[in-house]
Amino acid sequence: MSELTFKAQEWDAGDELAGVRSRFVLDDVVYLDGNSLGALPAAVPGRVEDVVRRQWGSLRIRSWDESGWWTAPERIGDRIAPLVGAAAGQIVVGDSTSVNVFKALVGAVRLAGGPDSGRDEVIVDESTFPTDGYIAESAARMTGCTLRAVTPAEVPGVLSGRTAAVLLNHVDYRTGRLHDLPGLTAAVHAAGAIAVWDLCHSAGALPVGLDAHGVDLAVGCTYKYLNGGPGSPAYLYVRRELQDRFDSPLPGWTSHADPFGMSPSYAPAEGALRGRVGTPDILSMLALEAALEVWDGVSVEAVRAKSLALTDFFLECVASYVDDGRVECVTPLAHRERGSQVALRCEDAGEVMKRLIERGVVGDFRHPDVLRFGFTPLYVGFADVERAARVLGETLDAGGRGFSG
Repeated sequence: MSELTFKAQEWDAGDELAGVRSRFVLDDVVYLDGNSLGALPAAVPGRVEDVVRRQWGSLRIRSWDESGWWTAPERIGDRIAPLVGAAAGQIVVGDSTSVNVFKALVGAVRLAGGPDSGRDEVIVDESTFPTDGYIAESAARMTGCTLRAVTPAEVPGVLSGRTAAVLLNHVDYRTGRLHDLPGLTAAVHAAGAIAVWDLCHSAGALPVGLDAHGVDLAVGCTYKYLNGGPGSPAYLYVRRELQDRFDSPLPGWTSHADPFGMSPSYAPAEGALRGRVGTPDILSMLALEAALEVWDGVSVEAVRAKSLALTDFFLECVASYVDDGRVECVTPLAHRERGSQVALRCEDAGEVMKRLIERGVVGDFRHPDVLRFGFTPLYVGFADVERAARVLGETLDAGGRGFSG
């Protein structure tokens, strides 16, 4: 038994989260792609069957009241709230991440006063996930603002009295770099602007602290570290102090103060309900609610501690099993700058990942040369990490080319 194998077994034996793994449907594959799609929580199939057969099949329309369908968006939002450091009543679940980015960013410009007040610029992370960039460009154009794309590190230097809103990713989807949410939010506020954060790659992986750091608006998906399933609904956070002024660009009937009054004029509901739009997507929403039960008794702080230990150990194993020059780590080594993934540059990365998957190690590939490995502490163990790095080394030795810059 190698030293690394022994270390992995020892750490797995002492892992306080090891028992959570049994709450998921897993096999002998090392699954390191939870930063794209989380594994299936074991409680979900039975819950979905009940929703389909009993709630829909038998109760039918009565389920809007009797099964709590109508209140699901805010109820599930309150379930997510502790995972991102928010008090109840500030998160509503529904729609896609893209739709929620649009609602948040247009709403942010309106909160800031927009061009009429001299705030005619929207700042966006230049390395953001493409959808955020597309939505930011459209939102800026629709609100009469100009769009400025910069790196998160450059944000404090470009903020001005013209800045209306700033849209940033908490964790970079390619590299896994964790950005300074507290510091950047404070800088945005000092300039009199509104801070909007995309939490897709941080919620469920590390503490976020939305309330503690005064974040104005935030969005996130639920199918990654929250394990809600493919296409599960996203969420929108609106800080309590801003809710009475939040003006959504999508004033749907379910966000109306009297949704069943069918008034031809719109009057927004109180609180986070203003973020609702249309009829909730009940099947996927209630699957998400069941999925969130895996968090019972689990602290985000424990998840973060294990995440850092897993990624540290993976880097240690890669250094041991992979020859020098074969890969280059593009994920920051400093804990304060690292999310819950490790990205390695590698020539022929697409082909290398294909061969890894064939050998039972599932990560993913990002064009042109990045291998991404996501570490979900709820079900990934240290033996998984050691095996993944060992198989990577063997795969590269068997034909993968090295990274040459």
